[in-house]
Amino acid sequence: MYNIFGWYIIILKDYDMNTEIVSRLCGRKLNIWTDFLKNASLEADMSVKQTVLVWDGDSLIATGSRDGNILKCIAVDSAHQGEGLTSTVITELRKSAFEEGFTHLFLYTKPKNKDMFSSLFFYPVEQTGDVLLMESIKDGMENFLNTLPVKSTKGVIGSAVMNCNPFTLGHLYLAETAAADCDHLYIFVLSEDKSKFSAEDRINMVRLGVQHLKNVTVLPTGPYMISSATFPTYFLKNRESAAQIQCGLDIEIFTKHYAPKFSITKRYVGNEPLSPMTAEYNRALKENLPQKGIELIEIPRLEDGGNPISASYVRKLLESGELDKVKKIVPSTTYEYIKANKLF
Repeated sequence: MYNIFGWYIIILKDYDMNTEIVSRLCGRKLNIWTDFLKNASLEADMSVKQTVLVWDGDSLIATGSRDGNILKCIAVDSAHQGEGLTSTVITELRKSAFEEGFTHLFLYTKPKNKDMFSSLFFYPVEQTGDVLLMESIKDGMENFLNTLPVKSTKGVIGSAVMNCNPFTLGHLYLAETAAADCDHLYIFVLSEDKSKFSAEDRINMVRLGVQHLKNVTVLPTGPYMISSATFPTYFLKNRESAAQIQCGLDIEIFTKHYAPKFSITKRYVGNEPLSPMTAEYNRALKENLPQKGIELIEIPRLEDGGNPISASYVRKLLESGELDKVKKIVPSTTYEYIKANKLF
């Protein structure tokens, strides 16, 4: 818009613009998309299932992607900022998500983008100095937590967050040790479906495995606590710090929302001799949780033949059909569940 002799003149740019949604980018479009994100200081996330591409002729001017209910890699060419292209991208991603049954969407972004996405009806969940988590439903986390039962608020309340892919004797040992150390223990099982075993199967195996522990309640985490395999890193300058950044966000979410809801004052983890990333995560928890009034207790891993029992080893045995070896390192409830549901 220009002011010429008191008249405001609007210059309309003539765009040959079109929008498309592509599943599994490849070839020339993949290269263009990757370079476009790089110019926007973003890394291409190859886990995305659908990508919106907005073209001006042969030039890519805006993009955004989706992996299930998580929006990723949203960027607009600097020459086209302020033209409503972010809204165009988000609208297309919402439509495609709705068609697949996803009505509750999330995005991880830099905190500086809060106002932009708020204007597009995304609501802040929690943030740190490095990352902001937003969702498409207002007060979604509090609404979710209100659906979970609070079994006890008396005495010492402990917690453990597990994936249990599947539930092993190592997980059972941690649960029994933690349950003996507190008056009530909440085990939160990750709800994301990025594992060999579905969220439903994993939580069923945990509930069956700890049913003899009368002071234990098993609950889903919902979509607010995720594993390192799912945490987006495309917007981070230093991807090697992803585990630390994810842990920082998890701490904020856990201490500000989950812990107050359930009166949690202890969190239990298994020590981690096999995964450097998980070991780093545990170190960050140990350093930061006490500052939030929560004691972190690290429990030694249960071993079999001198080796820590791990879910990854169980999965490997299942893939090779060695059920006899699986039977030795999982609870009988897990073994029978896997056999009954043909999960091998």
